[in-house]
Formats: sequence, structure tokens, C-alpha cells
Amino acid sequence: MDLAALSIFCTVVRENGITRAAAKLHRVQSNVTTRIKQLEGALGTQLFFREGRKLVLTPAGHTLLDYAERLLALADEARDALANERPHGRLRLGAMESTAATRLPQRLAEYHNQWPDVTLELATGTTGCLINRLRAFDIDVALIATPVEGLSHLTDMFELTPVYREELVLIAARDHPPIRQPRDVGVATLVAFEPGCAYRAYAERWYAHDALRPHRVLELGSYHAIVACVAAGAGIAVAPRSVLELQRASGHEMGLSMHPLPDIGTIDTLLAWRRGYASSAARALRQILLADLAVAVAPPHAATATATATPSRPPPSRRRQPPAAPIASAGRAA
Repeated sequence: MDLAALSIFCTVVRENGITRAAAKLHRVQSNVTTRIKQLEGALGTQLFFREGRKLVLTPAGHTLLDYAERLLALADEARDALANERPHGRLRLGAMESTAATRLPQRLAEYHNQWPDVTLELATGTTGCLINRLRAFDIDVALIATPVEGLSHLTDMFELTPVYREELVLIAARDHPPIRQPRDVGVATLVAFEPGCAYRAYAERWYAHDALRPHRVLELGSYHAIVACVAAGAGIAVAPRSVLELQRASGHEMGLSMHPLPDIGTIDTLLAWRRGYASSAARALRQILLADLAVAVAPPHAATATATATPSRPPPSRRRQPPAAPIASAGRAA
């Protein structure tokens, strides 16, 4: 059993068949078929049920897949550990859509400029989806929200470090009255991502504190769609303030009111990776992301220096913040 055969086997599984796997691997189909048969012969067991042109994993195939993915990941880590410490190779990063849109563009540009030998692949998904993909070795590192149930179920398998902090706010149509508790919501629908979205879970817990729950949940796949539906009066939603500020800065007309959620507060975005995972490319990414955290928690003397340089500006604590602020700008929501 060699690593090349295991790589071919995993590719056949991921691509759902010989034909697409051969194209992905730049091999002829007969070669891929032969390598799979050789692997089955070496292991003395059938890995696929063959139903016409369709391949379905046998129980033995499912067992091998888990080991094969771990062996290939360990082989990559071994090569990286023995090679030059300069980051290189492939790094598969997962991130929530909100983080990818608001936090990563400048950081990934900086990363590419510093480490051009790294091929960075970005995939987006909900926190639940990203955790599952980390477990399955589909991605190497991920930016996830702190789950509503806490971190105890993650710490055995993953290492976690906070890199961003997001303030969640509730958004409603522009003319919606102020919302301070779930009973103030005047529409029956929560607009949210699919189950697995940590922010949706926080919104549902917010309702549950008043022994309520949304009558309906409208599941959408992007914040642009969520904002547009909320602005049209289809429901309310919970989103990071940073997403709304980005849309406003981009010139999108949102037509929303924004309501603070002190019961939820701020949620940490965590960089997560499997315990024992070692990669110079991942370490370099962590350093760039943690630089943002260092700025966010600058020592008190830095804040004092800033205040001294701009004495005419009143301290933030003395500024009045309205409970619900309409958001509007010149443009159109996508």
C-alpha cells in the first residue's frame, strides 16, 4: 500500500468516479482503474461496489478512506517538516462568509505577497460545516465562530486561538420599531444561514430566553441575500456589525434599522486546526492573523497617546449611541 495509490483512491471518492478522478489527476481512466484494482488486491478486500459506471464505497472502503486521508495529511506534514522552513506548498483555509468578506481580503493579499510559494485555497461555510471539514481532513485550518454551546467538545481534537471579535446586531426593515427583546419583533420570520451557522444558533437562543422561537426560518446562502430580504420586510436577521459596515462602505442601499443585542454581546472568531498539525504555511498565516489581535488589544499607553494627539475629539464613552440606527447609503444591494 503506497501513498500514490491512496491518493488516487481518495481522489476517486472525492470526484465520485473514475472519469472525473482521471481528469483531475491528469491520468488515463485505465490507469486509475488499474491502480484501484491493485490497491484492492494488496489489501485483500473490495473497496467499491460497482453499479454500472457508478462506484459506491463498501464498508471496508469507508474504513480505508478515514485512514488514507490521515496518512496523506501526515505525509504532507512530514515533507513540510523536513523541507526548508520557508512557507511553501498548499494551504487549505476554511472561513465563514462574513470573515472571508470583512477580515481576510487585506490579510490574504499580505500573505500572498510575503509567501508566493504557498498555494492558498479558500473555502467558505458555516461554523458547523467547517468543523466537520477539519475533522475529515478536507481543510487544514479554519476561522470559526465560538459555538453557542462552548468549546469543550472541540478542545480534544483541535487547537483554537481567538483572532477577531465580532459584535452581533439584529437587523430589521427601516421602519421597524425599536427591538430590545424578542417580544418586540414584529415579523414572524428569522432570515438566516442553514443549520450549523453559529450566529443563527445565537439568534435562536436569544428567542429562547423569552420562551419564544421564530415561526419560520428563511434559509439563504449569502449576507447580500439576507440583507435584501430583511430590507424588503421578509423578516429579521442577526449579523456581524462588520458585514453591515462593509456593505454600507461599498455603496449598497440597505434600507435597514439596526438594533443592539446586549444579551448576546461579542463573539470570538477562532482560528482552529487539528492537534498535532504542523505546517510552516499555516504558522505564517497564524502570525499574520494574530497581528490583528495584537492591534486590537494594544496596551493602555497606546490609547492614551492617541487621545493626546486628538484632544478636540470627545471620548467614546461620552458620545450618545441611539438604540436603533437606520442604515442607508447610495447604491443597490446585490
